[in-house]
Amino acid sequence: MTEAESAVEWLKRRGTKAGRDGMARYNLPSDRALGVAMRDVQALAKRLGRDHDLALALWDTGWYEARLLAAYVDEPERVTAAQMDRWCRDFDNWGVCDTVCFVLFDRTPFAWQKVEKWASRREEFIKRAAFALLWSLTVHDKAASDAQFERGLTLVEREAPDDRNLVKKAVNMALRAVGKRNRPLNTASIAVARRLAASSQSAAAWVGKDALRELTSPAVAKRLSKK
Repeated sequence: MTEAESAVEWLKRRGTKAGRDGMARYNLPSDRALGVAMRDVQALAKRLGRDHDLALALWDTGWYEARLLAAYVDEPERVTAAQMDRWCRDFDNWGVCDTVCFVLFDRTPFAWQKVEKWASRREEFIKRAAFALLWSLTVHDKAASDAQFERGLTLVEREAPDDRNLVKKAVNMALRAVGKRNRPLNTASIAVARRLAASSQSAAAWVGKDALRELTSPAVAKRLSKK
């Protein structure tokens, strides 16, 4: 039995019907899921350690939890741009999309170029990945310049009219996240949000109005005053 097969067997033993039913309530597909709690996936990842080849094998199994595990065990420095595109084409739910972006892709040297590239794609989960990645970079890329995030805001404004729920929510979260990074970006994000809020396109208006509520809140102002 390979290490990937052994890991999948470990996951299968911890899967439950209750776990699969819970996934369904969050619009996560359960036909290729085992119903394993995230804490168990993370515990197994910690035990296995970083292993690029194992991550590739886990991904190829197609199991939901195995793909989450792959994101945690892969080695960011060994992830290629081609692998990112290949995995992104496989995204078929927001759980895998967001996890891969938040724990793996944002740590690769190709993250920013993928935000730019994927934002213009039509496929729902590829476009969501662009904005999930931008959202994640606001937290994890401490060295990124304001100019990089300002370019991200341009993409947010351009793509905000997309009315698909999983896309517009990711665009909204990216806008809110950029606006909480620092005071200059808060100002820039509020300007974008106000333009969107005034849009005649319903998705763009929702993105802008929802973001404005948080970005102009006393809680965000207090947080930014400490930076």
